Amino acid sequence: MLYSRTKGGTARVKIINVVGARPNFMKMAPIIDAMNRYPKQIRHLLIHTGQHYDEKMSKAFFDDLGMPKPDIDLGIGSGSQAEQTGKIMIAFERVCLTERPDLVIVVGDVNSTMACTITAKKLGIKVAHVEAGLRSRDMSMPEEINRLCTDVLCDHLYTTDRIANENLRKEGVAEDKIHFVGNVMIDTLLKHKQMASQLDLRQALGLESDGYATLTLHRPSNVDDRQVLQGIFEALREISSDLPVVFPIHPRTRKMVSEFNLGHYFNENKPVAGIWLTEPLGYLEFLHLNMQAKMVLTDSGGLQEETTVLGVPCLTMRNNTERPITCEMGTNVMVGNQPSEILTQAKKVLSGESKPSRIPEKWDGHAAERIVGHILETCCTWQTGDEARI
Repeated sequence: MLYSRTKGGTARVKIINVVGARPNFMKMAPIIDAMNRYPKQIRHLLIHTGQHYDEKMSKAFFDDLGMPKPDIDLGIGSGSQAEQTGKIMIAFERVCLTERPDLVIVVGDVNSTMACTITAKKLGIKVAHVEAGLRSRDMSMPEEINRLCTDVLCDHLYTTDRIANENLRKEGVAEDKIHFVGNVMIDTLLKHKQMASQLDLRQALGLESDGYATLTLHRPSNVDDRQVLQGIFEALREISSDLPVVFPIHPRTRKMVSEFNLGHYFNENKPVAGIWLTEPLGYLEFLHLNMQAKMVLTDSGGLQEETTVLGVPCLTMRNNTERPITCEMGTNVMVGNQPSEILTQAKKVLSGESKPSRIPEKWDGHAAERIVGHILETCCTWQTGDEARI
């Protein structure tokens, strides 16, 4: 494999870090921070595939997380699953042939994760997957297919919990590929928690601490069927008669709300009551609101983890989760997308019947340090003489 040499004769491993969508930014930011502590050993590039790209929101996330501007932006944009994956592979192959990295690091489970893994492996480049081993066992989810394909190919599998370790073992993954490091999403949360708490957004919106809920909703199973989406909104409207619901709406969901003529469920004014629709929020703004919410309603993956650490009740509007640790130890309750169960569990929270929460092992803010430590320990042999190898 290739490497670059410093003046003292020490080699630097060359790493490409890949992000494709906003949740990837939160996972990659602490890894980049950890790598920056070893400039003599690691040279790294940040590649943004542009799989999901909104200039205003992407800039807000990069600014909030203190991430550097991407070294290369592939600008792929939207498209069908196959079209998007193919475009990413073509563009990323050119990057790999030009930059010739020693290691590619992918995070999460978006199309960019799988596409860049396949591309790098076909070029003989080692790949590490951060957040490996998560499984929903739901093959109707594109993310589950991405996770399975990525994990079977990668050389280093960095897991968030011991359930993920067992998933990989049952799939026949060699033990020496599995590395339990903890959760980089929680690294980001713990680093920015105090900064987020100092914002004045809640007060500016007229919200009382513990006096509102936050909502995210974007998965096709919830928003692409008019009957399902309307049923969810009916349940949310009933909840919002007791507790204002702040809804930073995802562009996909906004499009479907318009197509299905469901805009009458929302209040576009300050959330004295009802479901209050806002534009998407930056990372710090949304963390600020979630930290002080009575509950979070979501179909997201990452929020299940964040609410577990924050100790905020989380109702996940899905029938399965790739993060069962958040139900076993955390505040997460799976409620599906039927109005009756959403209402039943929301009323339990409103009456003070929230489940207790414990912090999973190694969700301590140091996962990225463990990842980079492993890379330095096992991927590189440093010598001051003639040789350095990956």
